[in-house]
Amino acid sequence: MGNHTVTSFDEELGAIDRLIRDMGDLAETMVDSAIRALLQSDPILSQRTISDDAIMDARQRELDDRAITLIAKRQPMAQDLRAVVGAIRMAGDLERIGDLAKNIAKRVNAVGEAPTPRNLAHGIEAMSTLVLAQIRGVVENYVSRQAEALPQLRAADEQIDARYTAVFRELLTYMMEDPRNITACTHLLFCAKNLERIGDHVTNIAENAYYVMTGQQLSPNRPKLDETSMTVPA
Repeated sequence: MGNHTVTSFDEELGAIDRLIRDMGDLAETMVDSAIRALLQSDPILSQRTISDDAIMDARQRELDDRAITLIAKRQPMAQDLRAVVGAIRMAGDLERIGDLAKNIAKRVNAVGEAPTPRNLAHGIEAMSTLVLAQIRGVVENYVSRQAEALPQLRAADEQIDARYTAVFRELLTYMMEDPRNITACTHLLFCAKNLERIGDHVTNIAENAYYVMTGQQLSPNRPKLDETSMTVPA
């Protein structure tokens, strides 16, 4: 393979990497905006988040098109093929993160016109801080090819699961204490579940990124600490 061909192939892979980075940045922005819109009852910010989902979808389509064209033209093998297929998978998870952020934003109006009370919202806010750090970390580690950081990042999903369980129990308590909280808390429960699912998609990205870089699979038996299915109100 000549130098021109190699350079062209590397450039095409680089363009796909840039799209992954752009999608990761957009996913982080969407999640952050959705949570801020929720906590501040900001319909303008929520609508902006909903609109950003179309940009996310367009970037995924562009990445898919580039990847499929690259496979057809270059017929990559081994590590190069892993990189292309892994990028397609990671883009799918990033697109789903965008969908989940949009779902949170759609609940802003349903929660109420007044800002969400701090005693109902602080658990959601703390959970979102963990999720945003995970999104940022996995994209940075992938772009900088820091494979050794990915197993620990994936394991940190336990913290998100634990926080979700705490939020679930806390919101149930608020609903039992005052029925007037039921509507808002129900929507907040859905938002918390969406954040927990975003954490799951980040772990998928970490697993794919690790495989792309090393050719090895992380253990499929990752721990899950979501205990909400076993939670019984006291």
